[in-house]
Amino acid sequence: MFTNALNSILPPALQETKINSIFINRITILTLLISILLNFNILYFNTIGKGIGIFSGLFQITWTASLIELLLLIVCIFILLSWPYVQNLNNLKSSSLSITNSDHYSLIALFSILGGSLLMSSLDLLSMYLSIELQSFALYILATLDKNRLSSAESGLKYFLLGSLSSTFILLGAAIVYTFTGLTQFESLNALISVPLINIDNNITQAFIFGIVLILVGFFFKISAAPFHQWAPDVYDGTPTIVTVWLTIIAKLTIFVFLLGLLDFSFISSLTNYDFSSLLESSINLYNSNFIIKNLLLLGSLLSLIVGTIAGLSQIKIKRLLALSSVSHVGFLLLALGIFSQKSLDSFIFYLIQYSITSLNIFLILLAFGYVINNITRSQDNWNVNLDLNYLVELKGLINSNRILSISLAICLFSMAGIPPLVGFFSKQFVLFSSIESGANFISIVAILVSVISASYYLKLIRLTFFSTPENKEIILNENINENNSTNSCFQAVQLSSIQSYLISVLTLMIFFFFLNPSLLLNGTQLVSLIYFNF
Repeated sequence: MFTNALNSILPPALQETKINSIFINRITILTLLISILLNFNILYFNTIGKGIGIFSGLFQITWTASLIELLLLIVCIFILLSWPYVQNLNNLKSSSLSITNSDHYSLIALFSILGGSLLMSSLDLLSMYLSIELQSFALYILATLDKNRLSSAESGLKYFLLGSLSSTFILLGAAIVYTFTGLTQFESLNALISVPLINIDNNITQAFIFGIVLILVGFFFKISAAPFHQWAPDVYDGTPTIVTVWLTIIAKLTIFVFLLGLLDFSFISSLTNYDFSSLLESSINLYNSNFIIKNLLLLGSLLSLIVGTIAGLSQIKIKRLLALSSVSHVGFLLLALGIFSQKSLDSFIFYLIQYSITSLNIFLILLAFGYVINNITRSQDNWNVNLDLNYLVELKGLINSNRILSISLAICLFSMAGIPPLVGFFSKQFVLFSSIESGANFISIVAILVSVISASYYLKLIRLTFFSTPENKEIILNENINENNSTNSCFQAVQLSSIQSYLISVLTLMIFFFFLNPSLLLNGTQLVSLIYFNF
């Protein structure tokens, strides 16, 4: 549709030339680059302070939202640059591999980015719901773009149904809060609940808390936090890898930043000195919304750590394993978010950044391995090729196919497992330090244990890649392809572009050599956390 509209406004001489899908992809990337420049310029406003309200208070521009949005846009550009291409040997023209329709992919991705950017800056129940729906509808479509795969349609339908259910929880919670308070802005709600609860009608208090709990449950669905994670393995496994990376990083990144702003501007900012060690001895009212929200976050963290780790041990499919692994990482993020101290906020932002970088690199490497395994000549009619790795056994012996990619994958998996001196080790260390300092000793011990257990399936992936013999002896290696051999084929096998190679190289070096100069990232996250606490 967009291509036809674009063709209609071109001069007559150019209308007969079909707009290549790569062209649409590059326009999308240029749009994101312009957005990065505009967003970067916002950081120079000295008046931004803790936030600037816009659109009558519906949105709040903060330092954290602006910085994370820069990361979001960069990650989105990396994903779009990693779109697979196939080269036509007859006319030497490039076109997008039809795993999905890349025209639609790029454009729908823009709606997802727009919804996520608006969500991170939302400061009102109305703007919150509209933003999350804008992002969610784009993700529903992305999950079902591969119409030629039954698994894609099945996973997309499941994602749509359960995503709609979670949106219903969010909308119902927002409606309850508005019904009993007459307010939608988070700052106004903060002013209301700052009044001692004894002066407020008990029915209003309970309804307000129930509404907030429903909103949090809805967002727990969205980020696949246990026990609302059941959809994630099926959806991740059924969608193409290029879409799975979008679901894994973009959706979680924006929602976590929104939850951070939600907690800061409304509900638990008054409990920054919350001491878990004196919890049982204190006389905190059980109906205190701050107390309940904190405990919901910590309960979600505990369940996510345990369920994500234990369930991942029995998986035989790669993306199902990574989906359950992401549930465990969500547990670490919820732990840092639930404590909500200056150090935990610092560790939360740092963990969010490293998780995004490491997950992106893992999925880019899996895409690249898919190209290697499928690096055989194909007929012109065989366009709808599935380049995804499905089962763990497909990783067997890939060290013999591409040593650089195998080493990069091992570095990322070691980082996910928390092996020093990689960046993943420091992120888990900071979260655990902040939780122990706040008195959450039990959850900290559980987090340490699940980190050790989860290392087993990361090491299993490395063992299959480096020390196992491939079952398929007919895999043609990249360097053995004869481009002049066009038997029953006019298409060369899918090759890694130089851009994709550079992206994987840069991300791997960032993960591996972080310990040499960590001050840039750590100082930035510490500055953001200090701004939040007005230091």
